[in-house]
Amino acid sequence: MSAATAPPASLFDKSVPGRIGHRPPASDVPATDPAAVLDARLLRKQPAPLPEVSEPEVLRHFIGLSVRNHHVDRDIYPLGSCTMKYNPKINDAIASLPGFAQLHPRQPADQVQGALEVMARLEQALKGITGMDRFTLQPPAGSSGELTGVLMIRKYHASRGADRQTIVIPDSAHGTNPASVIMGGYRTVKVATDGEGRVDRADLKSKLGPDVAGMMLTQPNTLGLFEDHIEEITGMIHAAGGLMYMDGANLNALIGLARPADMGFDITHINLHKTFSTPHGGGGPGAGPIGVTAQLAPYLPGPLVTESNGSYAWEPGGPESIGRMHGHFGNFGMLVRAYAYILALGEDGLRSMSRRAVLNANYLKSLLTDVFDLPYGDGIMHEFVLSGRRQKERGIPTLDIAKKLLDYGVHAPTVYFPLVVPEALMIEPTESETKQTLDRFAAMLHEIDALVDSDPEALRNAPVNTPVRRLDETKANRELDLRWVKS
Repeated sequence: MSAATAPPASLFDKSVPGRIGHRPPASDVPATDPAAVLDARLLRKQPAPLPEVSEPEVLRHFIGLSVRNHHVDRDIYPLGSCTMKYNPKINDAIASLPGFAQLHPRQPADQVQGALEVMARLEQALKGITGMDRFTLQPPAGSSGELTGVLMIRKYHASRGADRQTIVIPDSAHGTNPASVIMGGYRTVKVATDGEGRVDRADLKSKLGPDVAGMMLTQPNTLGLFEDHIEEITGMIHAAGGLMYMDGANLNALIGLARPADMGFDITHINLHKTFSTPHGGGGPGAGPIGVTAQLAPYLPGPLVTESNGSYAWEPGGPESIGRMHGHFGNFGMLVRAYAYILALGEDGLRSMSRRAVLNANYLKSLLTDVFDLPYGDGIMHEFVLSGRRQKERGIPTLDIAKKLLDYGVHAPTVYFPLVVPEALMIEPTESETKQTLDRFAAMLHEIDALVDSDPEALRNAPVNTPVRRLDETKANRELDLRWVKS
Protein backbone atom coordinates (compact mmCIF):
# COMPACT_ATOMS: atom_id res chain seq x y z
CA MET A 1 0.00 0.00 0.00
CA SER A 2 1.41 3.38 -0.98
CA ALA A 3 1.62 6.38 1.33
CA ALA A 4 -1.04 8.05 -0.82
CA THR A 5 -3.59 5.26 -0.30
CA ALA A 6 -2.76 4.19 3.26
CA PRO A 7 -5.41 5.21 5.82
CA PRO A 8 -4.35 7.80 8.43
CA ALA A 9 -2.74 6.16 11.43
CA SER A 10 -4.72 7.93 14.17
CA LEU A 11 -7.87 9.93 14.78
CA PHE A 12 -5.71 13.03 15.10
CA ASP A 13 -4.52 12.53 11.52
CA LYS A 14 -8.17 12.46 10.37
CA SER A 15 -9.10 15.61 12.29
CA VAL A 16 -10.45 18.59 10.35
CA PRO A 17 -11.22 21.83 12.23
CA GLY A 18 -14.97 22.35 12.52
CA ARG A 19 -15.98 18.80 11.58
CA ILE A 20 -18.69 17.51 13.90
CA GLY A 21 -19.55 13.88 14.58
CA HIS A 22 -22.11 14.36 17.33
CA ARG A 23 -24.02 17.36 18.59
CA PRO A 24 -25.50 16.92 22.08
CA PRO A 25 -28.93 18.41 22.83
CA ALA A 26 -29.13 21.84 24.39
CA SER A 27 -28.48 21.69 28.10
CA ASP A 28 -31.19 22.74 30.55
CA VAL A 29 -28.58 23.23 33.31
CA PRO A 30 -27.59 26.87 33.91
CA ALA A 31 -24.09 27.66 32.66
CA THR A 32 -21.42 28.07 35.31
CA ASP A 33 -18.01 29.62 34.94
CA PRO A 34 -15.51 26.81 35.79
CA ALA A 35 -13.18 29.39 37.36
CA ALA A 36 -15.88 30.11 39.92
CA VAL A 37 -15.92 26.55 41.28
CA LEU A 38 -12.46 25.12 40.48
CA ASP A 39 -8.97 26.07 41.55
CA ALA A 40 -7.23 27.95 38.74
CA ARG A 41 -4.44 25.38 38.79
CA LEU A 42 -6.92 22.74 37.60
CA LEU A 43 -8.08 24.72 34.57
CA ARG A 44 -6.58 24.42 31.11
CA LYS A 45 -5.02 27.46 29.51
CA GLN A 46 -6.15 26.14 26.12
CA PRO A 47 -8.99 23.76 25.17
CA ALA A 48 -8.01 20.09 24.96
CA PRO A 49 -6.73 19.32 21.42
CA LEU A 50 -9.34 16.65 20.71
CA PRO A 51 -9.74 15.27 17.19
CA GLU A 52 -12.63 16.67 15.17
CA VAL A 53 -14.03 13.82 13.08
CA SER A 54 -17.33 12.52 11.76
CA GLU A 55 -19.16 9.54 13.21
CA PRO A 56 -18.37 7.24 10.23
CA GLU A 57 -14.69 8.11 10.56
CA VAL A 58 -14.72 7.15 14.23
CA LEU A 59 -16.43 3.86 13.44
CA ARG A 60 -14.05 3.02 10.58
CA HIS A 61 -11.06 3.89 12.70
CA PHE A 62 -11.91 1.49 15.49
CA ILE A 63 -13.16 -1.25 13.18
CA GLY A 64 -9.83 -0.92 11.37
CA LEU A 65 -7.96 -1.30 14.64
CA SER A 66 -10.03 -4.35 15.58
CA VAL A 67 -8.95 -6.30 12.51
CA ARG A 68 -5.28 -5.46 12.88
CA ASN A 69 -5.07 -7.83 15.82
CA HIS A 70 -6.35 -11.38 16.18
CA HIS A 71 -9.41 -12.28 18.24
CA VAL A 72 -11.65 -15.28 18.56
CA ASP A 73 -14.36 -13.68 16.41
CA ARG A 74 -11.94 -13.78 13.45
CA ASP A 75 -10.70 -17.38 13.57
CA ILE A 76 -9.45 -20.19 15.78
CA TYR A 77 -7.45 -19.11 18.84
CA PRO A 78 -5.84 -22.38 20.06
CA LEU A 79 -3.82 -20.80 22.89
CA GLY A 80 -3.11 -23.73 25.19
CA SER A 81 -4.16 -23.43 28.84
CA CYS A 82 -6.07 -20.20 28.09
CA THR A 83 -9.39 -21.65 26.81
CA MET A 84 -9.97 -18.92 24.24
CA LYS A 85 -13.51 -19.95 23.40
CA TYR A 86 -16.19 -17.98 21.58
CA ASN A 87 -18.03 -15.41 23.71
CA PRO A 88 -21.79 -15.55 22.93
CA LYS A 89 -23.03 -12.07 22.13
CA ILE A 90 -26.24 -12.55 24.09
CA ASN A 91 -24.12 -12.46 27.26
CA ASP A 92 -22.88 -8.99 26.32
CA ALA A 93 -26.43 -7.85 25.58
CA ILE A 94 -27.68 -9.04 28.96
CA ALA A 95 -24.76 -7.50 30.87
CA SER A 96 -25.44 -4.22 29.04
CA LEU A 97 -29.03 -3.95 30.28
CA PRO A 98 -29.43 -0.67 32.22
CA GLY A 99 -30.41 -2.50 35.39
CA PHE A 100 -26.95 -4.11 35.39
CA ALA A 101 -24.68 -1.74 33.50
CA GLN A 102 -25.78 1.48 35.19
CA LEU A 103 -25.51 0.39 38.81
CA HIS A 104 -23.13 2.07 41.20
CA PRO A 105 -21.11 -0.25 43.47
CA ARG A 106 -22.09 1.75 46.55
CA GLN A 107 -25.83 1.69 45.99
CA PRO A 108 -27.79 0.45 49.02
CA ALA A 109 -28.65 -3.23 48.95
CA ASP A 110 -32.39 -2.54 48.78
CA GLN A 111 -31.84 -0.76 45.44
CA VAL A 112 -29.80 -3.56 43.83
CA GLN A 113 -31.73 -6.69 44.78
CA GLY A 114 -31.57 -8.01 41.21
CA ALA A 115 -27.79 -7.71 41.08
CA LEU A 116 -27.40 -9.40 44.45
CA GLU A 117 -29.72 -12.19 43.33
CA VAL A 118 -27.59 -12.76 40.21
CA MET A 119 -24.48 -13.08 42.38
CA ALA A 120 -26.22 -15.37 44.85
CA ARG A 121 -27.52 -17.60 42.07
CA LEU A 122 -24.12 -17.66 40.35
CA GLU A 123 -22.55 -18.77 43.63
CA GLN A 124 -25.12 -21.55 43.95
CA ALA A 125 -24.37 -22.72 40.40
CA LEU A 126 -20.61 -22.74 41.02
CA LYS A 127 -21.12 -24.67 44.26
CA GLY A 128 -23.05 -27.32 42.38
CA ILE A 129 -20.44 -27.51 39.63
CA THR A 130 -17.45 -27.82 41.98
CA GLY A 131 -18.91 -29.38 45.12
CA MET A 132 -17.51 -26.54 47.24
CA ASP A 133 -19.49 -25.16 50.19
CA ARG A 134 -19.00 -21.41 49.76
CA PHE A 135 -17.65 -18.96 47.17
CA THR A 136 -16.40 -15.43 46.98
CA LEU A 137 -16.93 -13.78 43.61
CA GLN A 138 -14.63 -10.91 44.53
CA PRO A 139 -11.23 -11.71 42.92
CA PRO A 140 -10.92 -9.86 39.58
CA ALA A 141 -8.75 -12.51 37.88
CA GLY A 142 -7.50 -16.07 38.24
CA SER A 143 -4.14 -14.87 39.54
CA SER A 144 -5.91 -12.75 42.15
CA GLY A 145 -7.94 -15.82 43.06
CA GLU A 146 -4.71 -17.75 43.56
CA LEU A 147 -3.36 -15.11 45.92
CA THR A 148 -6.68 -15.11 47.77
CA GLY A 149 -6.42 -18.86 48.24
CA VAL A 150 -2.80 -18.70 49.42
CA LEU A 151 -3.66 -15.99 51.96
CA MET A 152 -6.51 -18.15 53.23
CA ILE A 153 -4.14 -21.08 53.61
CA ARG A 154 -1.80 -18.86 55.64
CA LYS A 155 -4.62 -17.57 57.85
CA TYR A 156 -5.97 -21.09 58.37
CA HIS A 157 -2.64 -22.42 59.63
CA ALA A 158 -1.92 -19.30 61.70
CA SER A 159 -5.27 -19.69 63.47
CA ARG A 160 -4.08 -23.13 64.56
CA GLY A 161 -0.72 -21.89 65.77
CA ALA A 162 1.14 -23.59 62.91
CA ASP A 163 4.09 -21.84 61.28
CA ARG A 164 4.34 -23.64 57.94
CA GLN A 165 6.58 -22.09 55.31
CA THR A 166 6.31 -24.01 52.01
CA ILE A 167 3.79 -24.89 49.32
CA VAL A 168 4.39 -27.73 46.85
CA ILE A 169 4.02 -26.99 43.12
CA PRO A 170 4.54 -29.33 40.12
CA ASP A 171 7.40 -28.47 37.77
CA SER A 172 4.83 -28.08 34.96
CA ALA A 173 2.76 -25.46 36.83
CA HIS A 174 1.53 -22.14 35.46
CA GLY A 175 3.89 -19.29 36.25
CA THR A 176 1.27 -17.55 38.34
CA ASN A 177 1.36 -20.42 40.86
CA PRO A 178 4.86 -19.78 42.23
CA ALA A 179 4.30 -16.02 41.94
CA SER A 180 1.16 -16.26 44.09
CA VAL A 181 2.96 -18.47 46.61
CA ILE A 182 5.82 -15.99 46.99
CA MET A 183 3.44 -13.02 47.25
CA GLY A 184 1.56 -14.92 49.95
CA GLY A 185 4.72 -15.23 52.02
CA TYR A 186 5.58 -18.87 51.31
CA ARG A 187 8.49 -20.64 49.63
CA THR A 188 7.89 -23.05 46.75
CA VAL A 189 8.90 -26.71 46.73
CA LYS A 190 9.02 -28.22 43.25
CA VAL A 191 7.76 -31.73 42.62
CA ALA A 192 8.80 -33.62 39.49
CA THR A 193 6.70 -34.93 36.61
CA ASP A 194 6.77 -38.71 36.15
CA GLY A 195 7.17 -40.60 32.89
CA GLU A 196 3.43 -40.43 32.21
CA GLY A 197 3.25 -36.64 32.53
CA ARG A 198 1.67 -36.60 35.97
CA VAL A 199 2.86 -35.81 39.51
CA ASP A 200 5.71 -38.06 40.56
CA ARG A 201 4.16 -39.40 43.74
CA ALA A 202 7.41 -40.83 45.08
CA ASP A 203 9.07 -37.43 44.71
CA LEU A 204 6.07 -35.77 46.36
CA LYS A 205 6.23 -38.14 49.32
CA SER A 206 9.91 -37.36 49.84
CA LYS A 207 9.14 -33.62 50.11
CA LEU A 208 6.32 -33.71 52.62
CA GLY A 209 6.84 -32.72 56.22
CA PRO A 210 5.63 -30.40 58.99
CA ASP A 211 6.73 -27.32 57.02
CA VAL A 212 4.31 -27.94 54.11
CA ALA A 213 1.24 -25.70 54.19
CA GLY A 214 -0.34 -27.19 51.08
CA MET A 215 -0.07 -27.98 47.41
CA MET A 216 -1.21 -26.08 44.31
CA LEU A 217 -2.16 -28.43 41.50
CA THR A 218 -3.83 -27.84 38.14
CA GLN A 219 -6.44 -30.48 37.26
CA PRO A 220 -6.24 -31.51 34.45
CA ASN A 221 -2.59 -30.53 34.48
CA THR A 222 -0.81 -28.26 32.04
CA LEU A 223 0.03 -31.21 29.78
CA GLY A 224 -3.70 -31.74 29.31
CA LEU A 225 -3.65 -34.91 31.40
CA PHE A 226 -6.01 -35.85 34.21
CA GLU A 227 -4.13 -36.54 37.44
CA ASP A 228 -5.65 -40.00 37.81
CA HIS A 229 -4.07 -40.60 41.23
CA ILE A 230 -5.59 -37.40 42.57
CA GLU A 231 -7.21 -38.96 45.63
CA GLU A 232 -3.88 -40.47 46.67
CA ILE A 233 -2.18 -37.08 46.19
CA THR A 234 -4.77 -35.14 48.18
CA GLY A 235 -4.63 -37.83 50.86
CA MET A 236 -0.86 -37.44 51.15
CA ILE A 237 -1.13 -33.66 51.56
CA HIS A 238 -3.91 -33.91 54.11
CA ALA A 239 -2.01 -36.55 56.08
CA ALA A 240 0.88 -34.09 56.28
CA GLY A 241 -1.47 -31.42 57.66
CA GLY A 242 -1.61 -29.37 54.46
CA LEU A 243 -4.42 -28.07 52.25
CA MET A 244 -5.07 -28.82 48.59
CA TYR A 245 -5.52 -25.91 46.19
CA MET A 246 -6.82 -26.58 42.67
CA ASP A 247 -5.79 -24.17 39.95
CA GLY A 248 -9.02 -24.14 37.95
CA ALA A 249 -7.51 -22.89 34.69
CA ASN A 250 -8.42 -26.18 33.01
CA LEU A 251 -11.86 -26.62 34.51
CA ASN A 252 -13.35 -26.50 31.00
CA ALA A 253 -12.51 -30.20 30.73
CA LEU A 254 -14.37 -31.23 33.89
CA ILE A 255 -17.80 -29.59 34.04
CA GLY A 256 -20.43 -32.21 34.69
CA LEU A 257 -17.80 -34.96 34.66
CA ALA A 258 -15.80 -34.50 37.88
CA ARG A 259 -15.90 -32.09 40.83
CA PRO A 260 -12.88 -30.66 42.67
CA ALA A 261 -14.38 -31.26 46.13
CA ASP A 262 -14.94 -34.93 45.32
CA MET A 263 -11.24 -35.27 44.47
CA GLY A 264 -10.21 -33.92 47.86
CA PHE A 265 -9.46 -30.28 47.04
CA ASP A 266 -10.08 -27.73 49.78
CA ILE A 267 -9.90 -24.61 47.60
CA THR A 268 -10.34 -23.94 43.91
CA HIS A 269 -10.46 -20.87 41.74
CA ILE A 270 -12.46 -20.59 38.55
CA ASN A 271 -11.46 -18.42 35.61
CA LEU A 272 -14.86 -17.17 34.48
CA HIS A 273 -13.16 -15.68 31.41
CA LYS A 274 -12.10 -19.20 30.42
CA THR A 275 -14.64 -21.79 31.47
CA PHE A 276 -17.75 -19.63 31.39
CA SER A 277 -16.94 -17.62 28.30
CA THR A 278 -16.74 -14.06 29.57
CA PRO A 279 -14.42 -11.87 27.46
CA HIS A 280 -10.80 -12.91 27.61
CA GLY A 281 -7.66 -11.01 26.74
CA GLY A 282 -6.67 -7.39 26.34
CA GLY A 283 -5.79 -7.04 30.00
CA GLY A 284 -9.23 -7.81 31.38
CA PRO A 285 -11.55 -7.44 33.05
CA GLY A 286 -11.56 -10.99 34.29
CA ALA A 287 -13.02 -12.83 37.23
CA GLY A 288 -11.54 -15.51 39.45
CA PRO A 289 -14.06 -16.70 42.05
CA ILE A 290 -12.71 -18.84 44.88
CA GLY A 291 -14.63 -21.83 46.23
CA VAL A 292 -13.80 -23.46 49.54
CA THR A 293 -14.93 -26.29 51.80
CA ALA A 294 -16.86 -25.50 54.96
CA GLN A 295 -13.76 -25.47 57.19
CA LEU A 296 -12.30 -22.59 55.17
CA ALA A 297 -15.48 -20.54 54.67
CA PRO A 298 -14.77 -18.31 57.71
CA TYR A 299 -11.58 -17.08 56.01
CA LEU A 300 -13.21 -15.86 52.79
CA PRO A 301 -12.95 -12.17 51.85
CA GLY A 302 -16.00 -10.11 52.66
CA PRO A 303 -18.55 -9.00 51.93
CA LEU A 304 -20.57 -12.04 50.87
CA VAL A 305 -24.13 -12.13 49.54
CA THR A 306 -26.73 -13.75 51.79
CA GLU A 307 -30.39 -14.54 51.18
CA SER A 308 -33.25 -14.67 53.67
CA ASN A 309 -36.93 -15.07 52.70
CA GLY A 310 -36.27 -13.87 49.16
CA SER A 311 -34.35 -10.78 50.23
CA TYR A 312 -30.63 -10.34 49.57
CA ALA A 313 -28.06 -8.51 51.68
CA TRP A 314 -24.33 -8.02 52.15
CA GLU A 315 -22.70 -10.04 54.91
CA PRO A 316 -19.42 -8.53 56.12
CA GLY A 317 -16.41 -10.79 56.48
CA GLY A 318 -16.13 -12.53 59.84
CA PRO A 319 -13.30 -12.22 62.37
CA GLU A 320 -11.27 -14.87 60.52
CA SER A 321 -11.65 -13.19 57.08
CA ILE A 322 -8.46 -12.32 55.20
CA GLY A 323 -10.05 -9.00 54.25
CA ARG A 324 -11.18 -7.46 50.99
CA MET A 325 -9.35 -8.45 47.78
CA HIS A 326 -10.98 -5.90 45.45
CA GLY A 327 -12.05 -2.28 45.67
CA HIS A 328 -15.67 -3.37 45.38
CA PHE A 329 -17.28 -6.80 45.12
CA GLY A 330 -15.70 -7.88 41.85
CA ASN A 331 -16.04 -7.29 38.11
CA PHE A 332 -19.82 -7.45 38.15
CA GLY A 333 -20.31 -7.38 34.38
CA MET A 334 -18.30 -10.57 34.09
CA LEU A 335 -20.42 -12.23 36.76
CA VAL A 336 -23.59 -11.41 34.81
CA ARG A 337 -22.10 -12.81 31.60
CA ALA A 338 -21.00 -16.04 33.30
CA TYR A 339 -24.42 -16.58 34.87
CA ALA A 340 -26.13 -15.95 31.53
CA TYR A 341 -23.84 -18.56 29.94
CA ILE A 342 -24.63 -21.13 32.64
CA LEU A 343 -28.38 -20.51 32.30
CA ALA A 344 -28.23 -20.74 28.51
CA LEU A 345 -26.48 -24.12 28.53
CA GLY A 346 -28.02 -25.71 31.60
CA GLU A 347 -26.64 -28.79 33.33
CA ASP A 348 -26.75 -31.02 30.25
CA GLY A 349 -25.33 -28.33 28.02
CA LEU A 350 -22.38 -27.68 30.33
CA ARG A 351 -21.58 -31.38 30.44
CA SER A 352 -21.76 -31.50 26.64
CA MET A 353 -19.47 -28.45 26.50
CA SER A 354 -16.71 -30.26 28.37
CA ARG A 355 -17.17 -33.49 26.43
CA ARG A 356 -16.94 -31.62 23.14
CA ALA A 357 -13.80 -29.78 24.32
CA VAL A 358 -12.18 -33.15 25.10
CA LEU A 359 -13.36 -34.62 21.79
CA ASN A 360 -12.03 -31.69 19.76
CA ALA A 361 -8.61 -31.88 21.43
CA ASN A 362 -8.29 -35.62 20.87
CA TYR A 363 -9.42 -35.33 17.26
CA LEU A 364 -6.95 -32.54 16.49
CA LYS A 365 -4.19 -34.47 18.24
CA SER A 366 -4.85 -37.44 15.97
CA LEU A 367 -4.32 -35.23 12.91
CA LEU A 368 -0.94 -33.92 14.03
CA THR A 369 1.03 -36.75 15.60
CA ASP A 370 2.32 -37.91 12.23
CA VAL A 371 4.49 -34.78 11.92
CA PHE A 372 5.01 -33.71 15.56
CA ASP A 373 6.15 -35.63 18.62
CA LEU A 374 3.67 -36.15 21.45
CA PRO A 375 5.79 -36.81 24.57
CA TYR A 376 2.81 -37.25 26.91
CA GLY A 377 -0.31 -38.40 25.10
CA ASP A 378 -1.92 -41.14 27.17
CA GLY A 379 -5.29 -39.83 28.29
CA ILE A 380 -5.29 -36.22 27.15
CA MET A 381 -8.37 -34.19 27.85
CA HIS A 382 -9.12 -30.68 26.56
CA GLU A 383 -5.60 -29.77 25.35
CA PHE A 384 -2.33 -31.41 24.41
CA VAL A 385 1.33 -30.51 24.14
CA LEU A 386 3.27 -31.37 21.02
CA SER A 387 7.03 -31.10 20.61
CA GLY A 388 8.67 -29.46 17.59
CA ARG A 389 11.82 -31.51 18.21
CA ARG A 390 11.76 -33.05 14.71
CA GLN A 391 11.46 -29.64 13.11
CA LYS A 392 14.21 -28.20 15.33
CA GLU A 393 16.54 -30.99 14.25
CA ARG A 394 15.86 -29.94 10.65
CA GLY A 395 16.76 -26.32 11.43
CA ILE A 396 13.42 -24.70 12.35
CA PRO A 397 12.55 -23.99 16.00
CA THR A 398 9.02 -23.88 17.35
CA LEU A 399 9.02 -20.06 17.38
CA ASP A 400 9.29 -19.99 13.59
CA ILE A 401 6.36 -22.39 13.29
CA ALA A 402 4.25 -20.18 15.53
CA LYS A 403 5.19 -17.04 13.57
CA LYS A 404 4.27 -18.66 10.27
CA LEU A 405 0.81 -19.61 11.56
CA LEU A 406 0.07 -15.88 11.81
CA ASP A 407 0.37 -15.64 8.02
CA TYR A 408 -2.56 -18.06 7.75
CA GLY A 409 -4.78 -15.67 9.71
CA VAL A 410 -4.99 -17.75 12.88
CA HIS A 411 -3.45 -17.36 16.30
CA ALA A 412 -0.52 -19.54 17.26
CA PRO A 413 -0.67 -22.04 20.14
CA THR A 414 1.19 -21.41 23.37
CA VAL A 415 4.88 -22.13 22.74
CA TYR A 416 7.77 -23.22 24.99
CA PHE A 417 5.40 -24.06 27.86
CA PRO A 418 5.25 -26.20 29.88
CA LEU A 419 9.01 -26.35 30.27
CA VAL A 420 9.02 -30.12 30.73
CA VAL A 421 8.45 -30.50 26.95
CA PRO A 422 11.24 -29.33 24.63
CA GLU A 423 10.10 -27.08 21.74
CA ALA A 424 6.57 -27.20 23.16
CA LEU A 425 3.43 -26.38 21.17
CA MET A 426 0.51 -26.31 23.60
CA ILE A 427 -2.79 -26.54 21.70
CA GLU A 428 -6.33 -26.09 23.04
CA PRO A 429 -9.04 -25.90 20.37
CA THR A 430 -11.97 -25.57 22.84
CA GLU A 431 -15.47 -26.81 22.14
CA SER A 432 -16.29 -23.76 19.99
CA GLU A 433 -14.57 -25.01 16.82
CA THR A 434 -16.09 -27.20 14.13
CA LYS A 435 -14.50 -30.29 12.63
CA GLN A 436 -13.90 -28.30 9.44
CA THR A 437 -11.94 -25.64 11.33
CA LEU A 438 -9.85 -28.30 13.06
CA ASP A 439 -9.14 -29.98 9.73
CA ARG A 440 -8.08 -26.65 8.25
CA PHE A 441 -5.80 -25.84 11.22
CA ALA A 442 -4.15 -29.26 10.99
CA ALA A 443 -3.61 -28.73 7.26
CA MET A 444 -1.82 -25.45 8.02
CA LEU A 445 0.62 -27.19 10.34
CA HIS A 446 1.24 -29.91 7.76
CA GLU A 447 2.02 -27.26 5.15
CA ILE A 448 4.39 -25.55 7.58
CA ASP A 449 6.14 -28.85 8.28
CA ALA A 450 6.66 -29.29 4.53
CA LEU A 451 8.19 -25.79 4.34
CA VAL A 452 10.82 -26.84 6.89
CA ASP A 453 12.51 -28.75 4.06
CA SER A 454 11.29 -26.95 0.93
CA ASP A 455 11.53 -23.29 1.97
CA PRO A 456 12.94 -22.76 5.47
CA GLU A 457 13.53 -19.04 4.82
CA ALA A 458 9.79 -18.59 4.49
CA LEU A 459 9.54 -19.69 8.11
CA ARG A 460 12.52 -17.72 9.39
CA ASN A 461 11.11 -14.51 7.88
CA ALA A 462 7.49 -15.03 8.95
CA PRO A 463 5.12 -13.38 9.42
CA VAL A 464 4.84 -11.32 6.25
CA ASN A 465 1.06 -10.81 5.99
CA THR A 466 0.49 -9.15 9.36
CA PRO A 467 0.32 -5.38 10.04
CA VAL A 468 3.68 -5.66 11.84
CA ARG A 469 6.45 -7.96 10.66
CA ARG A 470 8.61 -10.04 13.01
CA LEU A 471 9.87 -8.01 15.92
CA ASP A 472 13.14 -8.26 17.81
CA GLU A 473 11.48 -9.49 21.00
CA THR A 474 14.69 -9.58 23.01
CA LYS A 475 15.45 -5.97 22.15
CA ALA A 476 11.86 -4.94 22.86
CA ASN A 477 12.00 -6.49 26.33
CA ARG A 478 15.37 -4.97 27.17
CA GLU A 479 14.66 -1.54 25.74
CA LEU A 480 10.98 -1.01 26.51
CA ASP A 481 9.67 2.27 25.05
CA LEU A 482 5.98 3.01 25.47
CA ARG A 483 6.10 6.62 24.33
CA TRP A 484 3.68 7.64 21.60
CA VAL A 485 5.15 10.08 19.13
CA LYS A 486 2.82 11.78 16.68
CA SER A 487 4.29 11.83 13.21
